Amino acid sequence: MSSKDDQPKSEAALSSELATRERDPQASFALLGETPEEVGPLTISVDRRSKKAAGLPAIVQTMKFGVREMGVVRTLRTFLEINKEDGFDCQSCAWPSPDDKRKIAEFCENGAKAMADELTRKKVEPSFFAEHSIAELLEQSDYWLNAQGRLTQPMIKREGGTHFEPITWGDAFERIGEKLRALSDPNEAIFYTSGKTVNEAAFLFQLLARQFGTNNLPDCSNMCHEASGAALNDTIGLGKGTIKLEDFDHSDTILILGNNPGTNHPRMLTSLEAAKHRGATIVSINPMPETGLMRVVNPNPQDYSNPLELPFALLGDGTQLTDLYVPVRVNGDAALLQGVMKLLVERDRRAPGTVIDRAFIAEHTSGWDAFAAGLDAATWEEITESSGVDRAMIEALADIVGRAKRMIVLWCLGLTQHPNGVDNVRQVVNLLLLGGHIGRPGAGPCCVRGHSNVQGDRTMGIWEHPKEPFLAALDAEMGIRSPRAPGYNVVETLHALHDGRAKVFFAISGNLFSAAPDTHYTAEAFKRCPVVVHVSTKLHRGHLLGGKESILLPCLGRAEREMHGGQVQLSSVEDSMGIVNPTRGREAPISSHLLSDTEIIVRIAQATFGKAGPVDWARLLDHDRVRDHIERVIPGFEDFNARLRKGYFYLPNAPRDRVFRTSTGKAKFSTCGIPKHDLAPGELLMTTVRSHDQFNTVVYGLNDRYRGVWGGRRVIFVNPLDLRELGLTDGQWVDITSHFEGETRTAVRFRAIAYPIARRSAASYYPEANVLVAVRAVARECNQPAQKCVRITLRASEQRELGDAPAARMLGP
Repeated sequence: MSSKDDQPKSEAALSSELATRERDPQASFALLGETPEEVGPLTISVDRRSKKAAGLPAIVQTMKFGVREMGVVRTLRTFLEINKEDGFDCQSCAWPSPDDKRKIAEFCENGAKAMADELTRKKVEPSFFAEHSIAELLEQSDYWLNAQGRLTQPMIKREGGTHFEPITWGDAFERIGEKLRALSDPNEAIFYTSGKTVNEAAFLFQLLARQFGTNNLPDCSNMCHEASGAALNDTIGLGKGTIKLEDFDHSDTILILGNNPGTNHPRMLTSLEAAKHRGATIVSINPMPETGLMRVVNPNPQDYSNPLELPFALLGDGTQLTDLYVPVRVNGDAALLQGVMKLLVERDRRAPGTVIDRAFIAEHTSGWDAFAAGLDAATWEEITESSGVDRAMIEALADIVGRAKRMIVLWCLGLTQHPNGVDNVRQVVNLLLLGGHIGRPGAGPCCVRGHSNVQGDRTMGIWEHPKEPFLAALDAEMGIRSPRAPGYNVVETLHALHDGRAKVFFAISGNLFSAAPDTHYTAEAFKRCPVVVHVSTKLHRGHLLGGKESILLPCLGRAEREMHGGQVQLSSVEDSMGIVNPTRGREAPISSHLLSDTEIIVRIAQATFGKAGPVDWARLLDHDRVRDHIERVIPGFEDFNARLRKGYFYLPNAPRDRVFRTSTGKAKFSTCGIPKHDLAPGELLMTTVRSHDQFNTVVYGLNDRYRGVWGGRRVIFVNPLDLRELGLTDGQWVDITSHFEGETRTAVRFRAIAYPIARRSAASYYPEANVLVAVRAVARECNQPAQKCVRITLRASEQRELGDAPAARMLGP
């Protein structure tokens, strides 16, 4: 029977805590799991935002961050190894590297930050945890926690303890194995991972879970592109995009939706710039006019015929990328695309065969009649109201799409993290099918993955809904009997933790706590879990709030040497375009106590299953042997070891050849409704976004030069006309309240910034704004959190007089 302390907090208790925070915001952030303010509110300043991406500022920031964290020699050596075939794959975004002619500097500013952050010389050793209690650490910001350095030894927080204390690797493995064996049902265990893991570790991780007897394998895909996978599997028969990097050499039209490449995957800007120079038309569709969508200065000397051109280029205006910027409202993309397609079909009816590809539609698609009827039924009033875009601009966009011969459509989380996220991606496919833009050079869909190997994790079997052919092949190869019942995805995991159905949470990399919605609910869920195990490189808030008993296992970073049998281990990752790349770290580990993800998984398996059982886990420390198993389980990996040692290779992609393995045997048109938000007076739709000094949940700094924000993160971007209508002013401190099915959630003391965002829209950084996202607000059909579609209202904060404001705390290394 659960004790009183194990029960979820009542509404009255939560209301009391919230009231406490209203009186003293900083004192109660830790109580509710939110990240505290990084600095005193008066230190946040707003200045002119950068008008062009990359260029000299990117070079300066890259080197400044690298030298500060790693020193001069290691910075230069490591940067030259990033994304090279004989080096290591960047653990940041999943944008692919060129098939040939890789540049000397084959990385971007944020990739360099991610690498320097991981290879920092700063250490978090046992003495740090002896000095700082968990309660004290919870009062620090996410930025401060990450800036302390690398975890170096296994640590444990015992039930009732106030501090983490050292534990040996042997004792840690024995304890984890004991806790797993003690569960009454294998489904009481959760196995979570993110895209940081390489393919070999991901394969072993899912093998561990399935030999244990569960498909509880939530991962970061559940929160980012689950909607993309659901829509693409349904419509083209493969849950991945179809384009290659070389398609940018042939495309004449590129549409970018819900995506901020300048911050989230800057190497994409190189492909866009090259396409622009070849004459491609680029359209950016986004609520905010992001700097990285508009103009770029290429800082790579190899892209200039004469090296002397580089200094002048760095000081110049660069290349204008966007030909047409469409300021769509938050979650207005489906309506916008509906309007474009309605126009294209109407134009083609007047001149048959001149606008849409009727031959392709007849031969390769199904569902046309219902789709066309849906277009006819849509009214222009609902299209313009839902999209926030007037008909004249939709007509201009239709002109561009209608004359396209080879069109690429790229999208990211701005399309997927909505209640109708699956339909948003289906609308992208509809648009491509109209023009026959799948299965031809220079055309196709591209869902841009935000983590280096998140696509590889899914290919390796990290999925809570595995398909029978995969399970049958895995069982035959490994001699186990995998469970067939579906496991928990991320949202289901949070409910299982909150309800007490999950007893052990085991995470390889990632920070689910800070990535998840509904911060108070998530904090309560993790606090109630009996045992939480984290394999991590750096300290984060999830370590401090997770579990009655919590174990931290420090692991190697992507660039550090993983040794077995006296040899550096070769690993592999899969990028956004289905290319499998070799990766091998060469840097000396920061601590002799670190183990690789692979060894940690193997030793936990040994502690759990003992020497008996069908899997010889000790042999699986060798990645060559792991790849031998992978090639016999997963199609497309034939001769895995031989091909990987020769370099990269492409996985099969049937839609590229116009083979569509769907329920109809053809690509499928979808009939999608137009979302109706019916915002009440004073309501806005808010999206959560990253800052430029951030990768996923990791915060590198407190500035966002592309949006002109300096010294803090508790800000909300609002159209100046909306601010005026709300009776608020630019720079005013506001409290944000979200509204979901009669529930309200409040985030206090954010600075309102007048910004050229679409009307009735707003944006704020995560994880600070995650508290506003209801855990039950999810995408239909795939249960992905709807973190970019939050109905909010604003009110003026009860801010103290300037002289009474708290002093800023100095943060950072």
